[in-house]
Amino acid sequence: MHGSALVIGTRGSPLALAQAHETQDRLAAVLGLDKARLPLSIIKTTGDAIQDRPLSEAGGKGLFTKELDVALLEGAIDLAVHSAKDLPTTLPKGLLIAGYLPREDVRDAFISRQAKSLRELPAGAVVGSASLRRQAMVKRARPDVAVTLLRGNVGTRLAKIERGEVAATLLAVAGLKRLGLLDRAAAILDAHEFLPAVGQGAIALVIRAGDEAVLESVSTITDAATGQALAAERAFLSVLDGSCRTPIAGHASLEGEQLVFRGLVLRPDGSESIAATIAGAPADAERLGREAGLDLRSRLPVGFLAP
Repeated sequence: MHGSALVIGTRGSPLALAQAHETQDRLAAVLGLDKARLPLSIIKTTGDAIQDRPLSEAGGKGLFTKELDVALLEGAIDLAVHSAKDLPTTLPKGLLIAGYLPREDVRDAFISRQAKSLRELPAGAVVGSASLRRQAMVKRARPDVAVTLLRGNVGTRLAKIERGEVAATLLAVAGLKRLGLLDRAAAILDAHEFLPAVGQGAIALVIRAGDEAVLESVSTITDAATGQALAAERAFLSVLDGSCRTPIAGHASLEGEQLVFRGLVLRPDGSESIAATIAGAPADAERLGREAGLDLRSRLPVGFLAP
């Protein structure tokens, strides 16, 4: 920590800032600190700079975390706040996930000015998304619509819908809620029918390994149930390699005393999908996710996971 300050690193997008402010607010409240002692450091990432092509072609998930990782390792910041779904399956040596804030709604929202639901879109309508998972699931549900790449932050994507550049898009309910924009959703998709991305709705807090003071501070605001769900989801993803080039969905939730995990891998054109479901004790979260991944992988046709 910097003297008595704990510096929080974040990307500069409106959603990233909302997540960093939520982290700052929770820490200030629990630790009884003035926010001036929990300053935000805004760091531009490679992923923010690339807008012209899918990130899977530019190097994948680490593009939104790399510069923040470096700032942590160099000691410029003490804590990095990330959308959990942006985190690569393995973190650079010397860094660890200290935990997650209580998870927000995991579902996807359907956004359109032309239809109330994905089902109501006219044939041939263009749906924009930067997510291979969402693209494949849209094609699976509606093979008769066209899917195109739609990059940019939430505001940029919503503006493109307003201007009619694309007929519809899908965005995380969590992000819309954090930005106060949930009223822009035409419909909210059922999480079982439209399985979310691994980590969707969760905010991950990354620190330097061995930084006990920061770990102790951060542990006051992390949520154990979210941690268990994410342990299962990330273990599942790591078994399937979780490259950005494969449409993968995975979601774990506590149902009664059990942790129930559902996973799905799709062909990019949505023509085929293979699912796995497993349930067990929350304490076995990582093993459950890994088993679901291995089970699913064993049932994939040859070449299914090829980039």
